[in-house]
Amino acid sequence: MEVTTKRIRLLDILRGFAVLGTLGTNIWIFAYLGDLSYLLTIDHNEWWASFDDFIRLFVLFLVNGKMLGLLTIMFGVGLEMKYQQSLRRKAAWPGVYLWASLILLMEGLIHFVLVMEYDILMSYGVTAMIVAFIVKRGDRAIKRAMIGTGSFHVIMIVLILVSTVSANLQGANISLGNMEEIVQLYKEGSWLEQVQYRTNNFLWLRGEAIFTIPMNIFLFLLGVTLMRKGAFAPDQTGKMWRARMLKWGLAVGLPLNLLIFVPGGAFDFPVRYLFAPMLSLGYIGLIAWLVEKNQRYWLWQRLEQAGKMSLTCYVLQNILGTTLFYGWGLGLGGKVEGLAVIIIWLLIVVFQLTFASLWLRKFSLGPMETARKYVTRLIKM
Repeated sequence: MEVTTKRIRLLDILRGFAVLGTLGTNIWIFAYLGDLSYLLTIDHNEWWASFDDFIRLFVLFLVNGKMLGLLTIMFGVGLEMKYQQSLRRKAAWPGVYLWASLILLMEGLIHFVLVMEYDILMSYGVTAMIVAFIVKRGDRAIKRAMIGTGSFHVIMIVLILVSTVSANLQGANISLGNMEEIVQLYKEGSWLEQVQYRTNNFLWLRGEAIFTIPMNIFLFLLGVTLMRKGAFAPDQTGKMWRARMLKWGLAVGLPLNLLIFVPGGAFDFPVRYLFAPMLSLGYIGLIAWLVEKNQRYWLWQRLEQAGKMSLTCYVLQNILGTTLFYGWGLGLGGKVEGLAVIIIWLLIVVFQLTFASLWLRKFSLGPMETARKYVTRLIKM
């Protein structure tokens, strides 16, 4: 396998696309003041009842779980690049990478406490530590880990699907419960009261982050494997892999993700945690194909810049979301829905693309990326 030290533009474009796309899911959490039922079809299952309901579910069909899956694969790609870099330098592995993962874990903890409870960085930090040791043991260990974690995750999702369908057939009333208390907290509570809520309910609010670790390990290792296969190289091998991802990712992923429109909530978990990553691969192939068709298109440069400072963009967009929608900020939560929420999402995206472009004219890294690099250097010393 030939290893290149040159930065791969497509990877930055994909990171930027994935990070900005994750806000397409989180924006509904902000807009509905922490009421997760608006991400699901358990309680709000009549999407045909109004245009606002349809447009919300349609956007979630496009982004919910897909951008998270794409971002997770990109983290795996980044881990492989760090591993190959350590081999070239004949440095110990995981070595400093463990410290970098610990820093990511701490960044996620701070983000969780101060900004929002659905942080993904903590789970990524833990996953990175686990995967770093798996990668060190070679391709056979990677294959075994993918089979093990993938099988475990699929079994869990299937069990959830079977139990949900069974409950629906028996006429059980499946619901997330009354979330009015949480809604009131984010509508009228102060920022400090919200921080206290997240701190006091740490384990319960970190349930998804723990639940998704097997899936994250699999997707990290999928990113490692794709990188080793040359899937992001500009040669014919890379084009072949990307064409496969485009073909099979869309052909399989789109129909399965359309199941989100089935009312009753039975497919909420399977779509987000099982079918969505399949479509993520399709998105990789699609974006790569579009970039190859017109490499000078202005949007690619903007997404590339956002990808270079993806950590900064991820945290910034969540800060902006909470400021715009929560009661201690502008208090838009509960007052806008449907198309208005989408417009706000797009405005935040435009702001971040502009911010990233202006920032990188003066600096080589984003603010958080610079701080991370500085802390890592201190650890090396």
